[in-house]
Amino acid sequence: MRTALYVGAALGVALLVALAVHADLPAMLAALRLAGWPLFVLIPWRILYFLPYALGWAILLRGVEGARRAGLGYLFWVTTVREGIDRLLPVASVGGGVIGVRLLRWRGLPAAEVSASVIVEILLTLFAVYFFFVLGVMLLLRRGVDAEEHSRLLLSLLATLPIPVVTAWLLRYGFLFERVHGFLLGLVGANSLSEGVAALDRAIRGMLRRHRALLMTTLLQLCALLSGAFEVWFALRLFGHPLDWSGAIALESLTQAVRHIAFVIPAGIGVQEASLVMFGRTLGIDAELALAVSMAKRMREIVWGVAALLSWHWMEGRHLRARRLAAGEGDADPSG
Repeated sequence: MRTALYVGAALGVALLVALAVHADLPAMLAALRLAGWPLFVLIPWRILYFLPYALGWAILLRGVEGARRAGLGYLFWVTTVREGIDRLLPVASVGGGVIGVRLLRWRGLPAAEVSASVIVEILLTLFAVYFFFVLGVMLLLRRGVDAEEHSRLLLSLLATLPIPVVTAWLLRYGFLFERVHGFLLGLVGANSLSEGVAALDRAIRGMLRRHRALLMTTLLQLCALLSGAFEVWFALRLFGHPLDWSGAIALESLTQAVRHIAFVIPAGIGVQEASLVMFGRTLGIDAELALAVSMAKRMREIVWGVAALLSWHWMEGRHLRARRLAAGEGDADPSG
């Protein structure tokens, strides 16, 4: 995985450099200057991305022992930390989920149920991204594209069809952890590791039986993804190149789909920019404006990501000091 991350980062940087070399950078900077301070509206707007994800996570955790100790505000913060880790750190978009489990464990929630909620949420995200991608392709086809572009879009739908099919199969017949449990049981016997895997399997199966919760979480994730289309629409309007809503949704959906496919490239370096340039050309947006939109997105990504990572670092320090203090008091207690 580490090798894949290094290779992905190198490819992403190379792609970004190639785009920068072929683009008119002064024109891109001129577009950013034309937008001015209103572009910073995208920073608080990002709340409408994190909030639906936090609400969906809360729905999945409903009924879990101690879930009330992790209220919506706390889940919102953990969601920003997860996003910051996945976006800004070289963790192949999986490290955020691991840290999310750790942060909810601080509130006393059981590990199996919390881990199950993250796994199920990731599976539902694959569904939501695919549906969003299909919506974008349909909107783009309605706008009228040439025969070559039409064939390419239909081929992309066909090529990515296994994603929702496999995800649906896992959600319906997800016995992966049961198989892992059986393997560990035969290999090492009944120990804490195999029992932990069995508990995780039971938690996932229990969560997958809550069909209404799964549907609500998926819809909320779709709302979060749609909020990103406003960023495209708003930025292009500020840059003096207004785009209608269908075009903004199509551009955002296709870009998000490519970023999720290229998850091994840290922060989607180069991938986001190339996607906006490639699909933007279909909508009459030149490369410089597409790169300016990407810069606007990177701005709010970095602001939220850095703030989330700093807050996480501070909270880790507080947690470590509290544990040391508790350990010191335990040593000083004669009854201990």
